[in-house]
Amino acid sequence: MLGLAVGIDYSLFLLNRHRKQLKTGMDLRYSIGLATGTSGNAVTFAGLTVIIALAALNLTGIGFLGLMGTVGAVAIAMAVLIALTFTPALMSVVGMKVLNKKERAALASEDSRHEAEEPKNALKPVFATRHPVIATLTVGLVLGVAAIPASEMRLGLPDGSSEPLDSTTYKAFSLISENFGAGANGQISTVVTMPQAVQEDELLELQAGLGEKFFALENVMAVLPAAVSEDNQTLLFQVIPLSGPATDATESLVFDIRGLEDEIRDEFDAQLGVTGITATNIDISDKLAEALPLYLGTVLLLSLILLILVFRSILVPLLASAGFLLTVFATFGAVVAVYQWGWLGFLFDVHDPGPILNFLPTILIGILFGLAMDYQLFLASGIREAYVHGKSPKDAINYGIHLSRAVVIAAALIMITVFGGFAFNHLTLVRPIGFGLAIGVLIDAFLVRLILVPAVMSLLGKSAWWLPKWLDKILPNVDVEGSSLERAKDKTLAS
Repeated sequence: MLGLAVGIDYSLFLLNRHRKQLKTGMDLRYSIGLATGTSGNAVTFAGLTVIIALAALNLTGIGFLGLMGTVGAVAIAMAVLIALTFTPALMSVVGMKVLNKKERAALASEDSRHEAEEPKNALKPVFATRHPVIATLTVGLVLGVAAIPASEMRLGLPDGSSEPLDSTTYKAFSLISENFGAGANGQISTVVTMPQAVQEDELLELQAGLGEKFFALENVMAVLPAAVSEDNQTLLFQVIPLSGPATDATESLVFDIRGLEDEIRDEFDAQLGVTGITATNIDISDKLAEALPLYLGTVLLLSLILLILVFRSILVPLLASAGFLLTVFATFGAVVAVYQWGWLGFLFDVHDPGPILNFLPTILIGILFGLAMDYQLFLASGIREAYVHGKSPKDAINYGIHLSRAVVIAAALIMITVFGGFAFNHLTLVRPIGFGLAIGVLIDAFLVRLILVPAVMSLLGKSAWWLPKWLDKILPNVDVEGSSLERAKDKTLAS
């Protein structure tokens, strides 16, 4: 899913640059080389940011998430390689037919070629530069309000009550709840291991004593002595809560049972363990919540270094990262409002709101960060290109947005379409992922990258591109904006 969407985006970015150059009368093969050397450079670094974000999923310590991240990173690497090799080859095969008949006919007019090279509206102020203060405050307020529900996000795994009403899973969950209580769907397996084998005549008394301790806890409907090992050392109990497996009360019960560990060790000289799907889900959720700050911090730090290298600026990368954090919290807020609070449930088939999928925040951060930096690179590379070539900071912002806005909007719409389709999938675990990614791309591309970031850059002026001299000397020049290639082109034309 990610490889498909990103692969289209990267090829589209190169193709858009190639088409603009051909309209100016540039030679076909030279245009392919220049597009690959400029936009292809931006694609390479955009791909690296996505690869960093996905590969860092291995930091969570959850095997399946690490595997997903690794395979996703390989898919992105393949998408970059295809964009830099196969796409230019196709451009060469297609030739001038990449332009329609009207565009090819217009090449005969010098005025048309000049208009393509420097469009009349290229420096026309956009909303973000016309009203930077209003744009900044409005977007900040909207995203701030959208992020409010994120403060109450509760992680877990949705139970059968969240499945579609016509599914067998939901019907089975409902039948068990109606006849045996909601807790029967989330029994908590509790294991007590004795230091030595228990005599047969003492076994029943021991089970009764342990069962009374479990039953005395809050929110317990029943305690069942389920099994005894062959060596009479390990006793299994099924603790049935009053509430369903995905509720706060059941989660509290798991911790209450574990809280008896010291008491059982002192009284019975035994070890206590809690397992089963309900307890495992809680443990995984806690582990992911603990790993989230490390993961987010690592991704931001590595990408910040990469963006400083690309844009040769301190404030632009910091602004890009701050915008991403706004995107993440606003996206979390939207997911919580729909899937945990049940807002617009009729539209997304959320009839029984529950906890948010425990690995959803990590996946959203990984994928959205990569895509956000893609859009940032596509837009900011055009802005920096205009700035390096002599335009004023505000004119450069307008030029860069007019240059790349269409391709960013098209790329974002592709992503929203691909991800949004999964928001209506029949699998309950997939729906919030699709919804979160779709709404995240919508927020980041249209509010953060096209409005907020240009507005703040407009307020910063030249200082947006400030870089300490000592750092400027030690940083290699990756030339994403293609200024060296442009100079080479000018020398070739002059000779």
